[in-house]
Amino acid sequence: MTYCVGLRLRAGLVMLSDTRTNAGVDNIARFKKMQVFEDAGERSICILAAGNLSVTQSVIAQLEADIDHVRAGGRGECILTTETIYSAALLAGQVMRDIQQRDSSSIMAQGAAADATLLFGGQRRGGELRLFQIYSAGNFIEAGDDTPYLQIGEHKYGKPILDRVIRPETTIEEAIKAVLVSMDSTLRSNLSVGMPLDLCVIRGGELSHKELRIEADHPEFRQISDSWAASLRQAFNNLPNIKI
Repeated sequence: MTYCVGLRLRAGLVMLSDTRTNAGVDNIARFKKMQVFEDAGERSICILAAGNLSVTQSVIAQLEADIDHVRAGGRGECILTTETIYSAALLAGQVMRDIQQRDSSSIMAQGAAADATLLFGGQRRGGELRLFQIYSAGNFIEAGDDTPYLQIGEHKYGKPILDRVIRPETTIEEAIKAVLVSMDSTLRSNLSVGMPLDLCVIRGGELSHKELRIEADHPEFRQISDSWAASLRQAFNNLPNIKI
């Protein structure tokens, strides 16, 4: 399984994923679930993937092949050439749908689930920051001011902190702390989510990204994890007792 989270804020996009795959208790591996596609100064897109690994890797591979085809002078569009990020998400949804139609029956015939989900966020020159959640059928929903974050995978453990602190006006620095606390809560509660982590930030208007790999011994992440645990214990101890 996995956990991926994306925030669409006025200041930019913050996206975080783990790297664990689990096909049984004796078949655990690390695979990067984050892919960034960028045309410097024109467009920056980050995609996070959860679900069946063969499906999500096939989708990413096809998106990369389409980009190579267009850059080589071929006809058609790719996610780096569409008029809007919305249109790019439509293309990614169509690729997801095509892969599902091609592979899902044979995958399920082997007793495996073919479900897959993507978080698709980015910005083009002159456009707004957009963040979509693309489902196996190729349809999607979009993050907005009322719900400025989206999650896929094992999302329930990391949701409470996001509900409490994330707002459209949240700063990038605050958002990074929030997604790391959200991930830390998930890591503590679900063994199917694991280190290392991949963090991507796309600041509004910059049309470029910054990416960081966070290993288990990353000092600031360890400090965030330990401080959050200590603060929760202190807050619990300060709660009033209920008389009965």
